[in-house]
Amino acid sequence: MAKSRKPRKGSMQYWHRRQTRNVTARVRFWADSKEAKLLGFAGYKVGMTHALITDNRKTSLTKGEGIFCPVTIIECPPIKTASIRFYKKTTKGLTLISEIFAENPDKELERKITLPKKVKKKVEDIKDYDDVRLLVYTQPKLTGIGKKKPELFEIGIGGKKEDKLNYAKSVLGKEVGVKDIFKEGQQLDFHTITKGKGFQGPVKRFGIGLRAHKSEKVIRGPGSLGGWKGQGHFMYRIAHAGRMGYHQRTEYNKWLLKIGEKAEEVNSKGGFTHFGVIKNPYLFVKGSIGGSVNRMVKITAPTRPNKLIPSEAPQIQYVSLT
Repeated sequence: MAKSRKPRKGSMQYWHRRQTRNVTARVRFWADSKEAKLLGFAGYKVGMTHALITDNRKTSLTKGEGIFCPVTIIECPPIKTASIRFYKKTTKGLTLISEIFAENPDKELERKITLPKKVKKKVEDIKDYDDVRLLVYTQPKLTGIGKKKPELFEIGIGGKKEDKLNYAKSVLGKEVGVKDIFKEGQQLDFHTITKGKGFQGPVKRFGIGLRAHKSEKVIRGPGSLGGWKGQGHFMYRIAHAGRMGYHQRTEYNKWLLKIGEKAEEVNSKGGFTHFGVIKNPYLFVKGSIGGSVNRMVKITAPTRPNKLIPSEAPQIQYVSLT
């Protein structure tokens, strides 16, 4: 029987495979919400374990039974609000027209940006605006990852324009916990930067097959590279070697199993590998999440939720601590 050939095999879902410039992901869209609250949060990836949960899916064959599932743990220390940003709609999209900082930000924030010495404007002085967002920063000093410099990023707010402003004024310069934003059982979107894997060949990078036994020279090469290669130029569809990983990816509709506050319930003996001991509230998310341990992940409300995923969190019977 002849061997089937797939010389052009390889996913072109993400093209071109550019590596990201920043270690933190960029969120380009915020889901709509009628409730005035933050539409996102941030945490640090701890690692993975497995848990025994009671299956509560309506159409599942194992409904009511205990099933094992992989779980990703994310430590979520409270975030603090640095400033309120006012936007105006223009022909080029939303444009930042004014920004009002909190009066007493943490001294660690100076490691990231230059803070104004005095707050000259007040919130009441801004009249003409179309959207309000919050500039927030993380507190890695509360974790055990050995880092003080915070990550600074922007988060959208739900509700009407007036409700957004009132909420932003109420939390300016204050801490916001993960329980104030999310609830157990809901779906979440995760924006991550994947692990960098260095320079890899076409078999690992694109998934092409190995060459036949009697092929000339290379075994793991892509074969004919087609036309347009005489001047060192390869068509972008050709599966060839290059740098792999360290891309921005978004994973949709991850099931939030639990929001825990007691770290002793989840800390493994001797701490987690490459991370250490959890000291803050944490999330249990079903399945895996991109990125390496210690890396910050951005968590947002779902933009296209899946109706088949239950809205109630399952009962967790057992969590592996080994």
